[in-house]
Amino acid sequence: MKPLVLILTIVVNLTASCVFLVNAQNYDIAEVTVEPYNDTIHRTGKLAYKRTLNLSFKSSGYLTELTVDEGGYFIKDQLLARLDIAELIEDKNGKYAQLLQAKRDVKRITKLMENNLSSQQQLDNAETLVETSRALYKVAYYNLQKSQIAAPFDGIVLNRFTELGELQTPGREVLRVAALKNNWVVKVALTDREVSQVRLKQKVRVRLGNLGEVIGLISKIPATANNQSNLFTIEVLLPQLTRRAGIIAGQIAEVIIDFTDNKLVYRVPIAALVAVDEQGKAIVVTQSSGGKQLQQQLFDIYKLDNRFIYLVANADSPPLQLITQGWQNFSLNTSLNNTLSDN
Repeated sequence: MKPLVLILTIVVNLTASCVFLVNAQNYDIAEVTVEPYNDTIHRTGKLAYKRTLNLSFKSSGYLTELTVDEGGYFIKDQLLARLDIAELIEDKNGKYAQLLQAKRDVKRITKLMENNLSSQQQLDNAETLVETSRALYKVAYYNLQKSQIAAPFDGIVLNRFTELGELQTPGREVLRVAALKNNWVVKVALTDREVSQVRLKQKVRVRLGNLGEVIGLISKIPATANNQSNLFTIEVLLPQLTRRAGIIAGQIAEVIIDFTDNKLVYRVPIAALVAVDEQGKAIVVTQSSGGKQLQQQLFDIYKLDNRFIYLVANADSPPLQLITQGWQNFSLNTSLNNTLSDN
């Protein structure tokens, strides 16, 4: 049997990419240069309201009017609910009558003092009663005003907690509402490494199934991680969303965060990774600057994803002539360090 003759051919194109034909196999070589580390974070979260508000009455009484229900929209200053005010009116009128009587007592005691028929102490007590009666009247008038609930902003009713005719007590929740402007957020969880890459007011992309892509702003970055998941839940504000059909709390949204940091790396296709040694360094195959020698090189790994491995580099690190495909056809123990023949 005749010995098998191997033919090695080197082809160099104008872009400095080389294709090595060894044992009828192709070897792709690409130039990889130093660049800042860029990455994109993809997370899925749910649309929610950043703030909600519980509305209640200051006064007690029976609920006689309710103009909205759950899911209903309203505008600022619109009347939402009202109490039966008959008792409150009577209380206000009674306090006003007491105030008038106190003022008359001051006038009467003043005239008596002119004839030395009363004392300064009696006058002081009468004047104090006027101030006390005035304060009680103001409280009664305020309670009467608070016998109805007006909308503090343009919004939507999330929950209703009462029915018409029910007795309301001060502080009892009647409605839970949410504003529509600058109040939509998407909450997503990030790892400690990812959260260090984002900043407040950073613009991100948010994809909603029925609206497409909108711009969001990171409005909240927590100082501590969740005790159970050890993740950091950030909030992305969607200022462009207001009252639109099909926008509901709880719907799924995809958040896309692009960022660049100061770390310099080689962005290497994952297919070019030969192995990772015991020290955690990446092994790749490169071609020498003269194009005559192939060799293994070790690099610290900065990050790894499904498409690329990012190798640590410096500002003065030279470009790499990297074998991106076909390094498996070399014998890593011997062939990589052999000088290529020009023949």
